[in-house]
Order: sequence, then structure tokens, then C-alpha cells
Amino acid sequence: MKIEVARADELGEEYRHQIAEVLTQGFAEDFAFFSKDPGVLADAFAPMLILERFHIALVDGKPAAVAVVTEGEQECFEPDRHELQRVLGPIHGIISYRIIRSQFMGACDGARDSLTEIAFVTTAPQHQGKGVATALMRQLLELPSDEFVLRDIKDTNTPALGLYAKLGFTETQRRRIKFAKRAGFSAYVSMGLNRAKADA
Repeated sequence: MKIEVARADELGEEYRHQIAEVLTQGFAEDFAFFSKDPGVLADAFAPMLILERFHIALVDGKPAAVAVVTEGEQECFEPDRHELQRVLGPIHGIISYRIIRSQFMGACDGARDSLTEIAFVTTAPQHQGKGVATALMRQLLELPSDEFVLRDIKDTNTPALGLYAKLGFTETQRRRIKFAKRAGFSAYVSMGLNRAKADA
């Protein structure tokens, strides 16, 4: 199994839909409002991806894991209302457009150019547990930044939390959620890695 890591814009437009498939499979539960159909989800998300923000782990040349990297005010999605309405229907499309803009866009508190945020890290189901996400994360930590953050990881996502801890991230915040029983998890965890402090 050969793992390579590349930025999505370097791979090119022909990879856009495959990247959207990996992203939407990994976050199918979170994206269920938009559609429960994997094909429709990928069709809805593919056009809005800002490819230069997506870093991809390829296994034997095919996208197997994705992660988004942003700094400061950078966004990773550029939703088109008309395109979402075309894929999801007129009413559902406009509601989805508003949700994406309010929930998945906009800089987080403390965002700045020297702080690198890694988000939407996920691996295609058939490649989970094979070191693909680890290879991707290790490559991202080679980026020229002194500080990295990961936000809003579900506290039930033990594999992800374990991986990030192994890579040197420590918990910085735990945000309890309402209706935990219905949601299936009780808190969002944020983690950080400050390379300057780690090297001190």
C-alpha cells in the first residue's frame, strides 16, 4: 500500500468529486440534514470545495483521507445557492445554503495568520485503521507554522483523539453540548500543539 499526500489543487479538478465523496462519507452523520444519500451529498459538496485548502492522502493514487488547513480568515467552502438548490431542491437548497454559511464558515475565535487550524479530518471507511490519517497528519505538521489547533472533535471519537494525542496535541477546551443523549456524545473537544513551547 503506497500512501502519498498532496494538496487538492495540485491534484486537479478531476479529483474534486472523489475528494467530496471521502469528505461526505466521513461526516455523513453530521451532514445528514442535507441528504442521507451519499451520492447526493457528494454532488452537493463537490462544487463548493476550495481545493487549495484541502490536503489529501492518496492510497495507490486514489483519495483515501482528507483534511482542511486554514489560517486567519481563510474559508474552505464557497457555496453557490443556485447549485445547492439544483442538487437538493429549491427549498431544501436555500436552507442548506444558510446552514453551511452559518455553521461551516467564518473564522473561529482567536483565528490569526500565525495559527494553523486543521479541520474536517476523515478517512474513507475502507482505509480506516491503516495509518492513512496518521500519514496525512504527520505531513500537515511539517507545514511552516508554530501553532496548530483542532476544534470540535466529538468526545466519542476515540481513534481521532488518540491519534492527535500521539502526535503531541493536548486538550485545550471541552465544550458540553445540550441534548447529549439524543446527539450520542456529550462534548466537543478542542486540541492544540504549540511547537515553540514543545521545543522549549
